Amino acid sequence: MKKKVLSCIQPTGKLHLGRYFGAVKNWANLQDSYECLYGIVNYHAMTMPYDEKKLVPATWKLTFDLIACGIKPECIFIQSLIPEHAELFWILNTMTSYGELSRMTQFKDKSLKVQTESKTDFISSALYTYPVLQAADILIYQADYVPVGKDQEQHLELSRNIAQRFNHTIGKEYFTAPEALFTEVPKVMSTADPSRKMSASLGEKHHIDVFAEPNRIRKQIRAAVTDTGVSSDQMSEGVSNLFSLLKASGGEEPYNEMMTTYQNGSLQYGKLKELVSDALVNMTDPLRERRQELEKDKKRIKAIIKESSATIRSKAQETLKEVKELVGLLNVKF
Repeated sequence: MKKKVLSCIQPTGKLHLGRYFGAVKNWANLQDSYECLYGIVNYHAMTMPYDEKKLVPATWKLTFDLIACGIKPECIFIQSLIPEHAELFWILNTMTSYGELSRMTQFKDKSLKVQTESKTDFISSALYTYPVLQAADILIYQADYVPVGKDQEQHLELSRNIAQRFNHTIGKEYFTAPEALFTEVPKVMSTADPSRKMSASLGEKHHIDVFAEPNRIRKQIRAAVTDTGVSSDQMSEGVSNLFSLLKASGGEEPYNEMMTTYQNGSLQYGKLKELVSDALVNMTDPLRERRQELEKDKKRIKAIIKESSATIRSKAQETLKEVKELVGLLNVKF
């Protein structure tokens, strides 16, 4: 039997190159070797200030984007169509300590982001407890592996702790303690400010949409920051970012050629940007064409995703049924 892999993504912002290279491209590659489930977690999107009128369209948009990038529809579920996630979240909450949640570094970071960007002192308690919901997302499917970056390792460790505490409490090895599946992913920075990660929340010039028109991609790469004017023996952040984009987008040969010119001191930034643009356009052209085709078949695609969510929900229902029996809760017959 194939090992199970689970990963999730929030329907916030555009699917830019940072999210594609950092997660989605890897997800598509894992499908041949593992039993994969990929969730669009719209409950999680509610932890930060959001526009409720835009959440449903954003959820469907991301769904279509993922399929265009090679994710199989039968592997995709939408979190709010599987309410068992929220119910397991509450049960696992009772087995999570205040101290564990208080050590989550992302709560501090995101709280500060809310206060600075939204000009409000209101911080939702959901922002504090969402790592437990994240654990429920993983454990409800008994996932063996979760593809993560180093910055997410802390949350996965919490999921492992919760699984082990649950097993100890009930005196039975019930939940699988998920392992991190570390894969080599490029660190994609903003081409406008290479000291910051590529992010849609920073503004249009700070991210490159996977489905952007070729002219748009070329324009953004031409405007990419290279040297910052500070003398250094090391490659500047901007140039390093361009090299990362070139390699990640499949330009292995031009990457090696440009690296040689850099090492011998004859690198031309204009040529490097041209090669990066060509590689990105060649990579994204078929994705954009596929996305346009899917747009013509919205009704059928939505029906497929609703069906896949229902099929995946049956797995979640079985887990929740067993969990409720283990912790002494009355059950509703499915």
